[in-house]
Amino acid sequence: MISEQQILDALDHSNDGYYCSFLPLNAGYSYLIVTRLNLFRSEDEWAIAAEIVGFNPRGGWIDLSIYYHGNCLINLETYNNRHTNYYSLSPIDEDSFREASLDEMLDPAASEIFVRGIPIALSHERANYLDAGIDLLEVESNSINWEEVGRLLITQHQGLFRATDEELYKSIPKHLKKIMVLDEWHHKDFTVGPQNILSDEDIERTYNLNKEVGGLQGMSLADLTATIRSQDATTSEYILQEWTNSRPSSYETWQQLAKVLATGNTSFYQPTLAPNTHWSNWPESGWL
Repeated sequence: MISEQQILDALDHSNDGYYCSFLPLNAGYSYLIVTRLNLFRSEDEWAIAAEIVGFNPRGGWIDLSIYYHGNCLINLETYNNRHTNYYSLSPIDEDSFREASLDEMLDPAASEIFVRGIPIALSHERANYLDAGIDLLEVESNSINWEEVGRLLITQHQGLFRATDEELYKSIPKHLKKIMVLDEWHHKDFTVGPQNILSDEDIERTYNLNKEVGGLQGMSLADLTATIRSQDATTSEYILQEWTNSRPSSYETWQQLAKVLATGNTSFYQPTLAPNTHWSNWPESGWL
């Protein structure tokens, strides 16, 4: 049997791995476009596959990232010889995307891109974006950013940007049944993991190493130790606040979904908190 407490414990510690994380809707490296939750279970196993579609300004690309959580995950990606809990793909044909781009924005001459092999018309009409609740940032130049394009396209062709079952089951055993799909929910970003506290011996080794290369500028070992311990205290306070207020088990969304996964009974999901996963609620996404 699956324990709902085991599920919550796993979600609370989803940031513990080097390249693992909870569902980062406010990620600084990607402008949020759309999200989806997929829940899977068997009698003794559970899994969550969370879809996040976003535009990465550094990579210059709209991608679909799938974040996995569960007690039965397989075929996880690796980075620096460590498992990660997500992988990314793009439903958009790369050549058509590049051809439709000009200076990292939508080319004014572009008329279409191909999404999963299907030609999709591109709009340059400001009214179409405004009707979808999208205020274009580049008002004077009439340029359109790709996150804005993506946010309009997702309202018109949502299914094409969603993960297929084959893509979702990449790291989930095939015998698990998909029992619930959510396109919106109440979410809190949760980024903390274990705090790395340097021992006194580690600090002394750091001090001696930097002293040899002249990098301390007259700072004593006592000064360095005091500085590091002060930083530790500040970090500990932040981690405590995040843990108390934002960990998945601290609010109803994941408490209820853990019951759904533990029992298979979807009626346990009866949210009272307003959904907030629409991109407009995450203005800091893509800021880096």
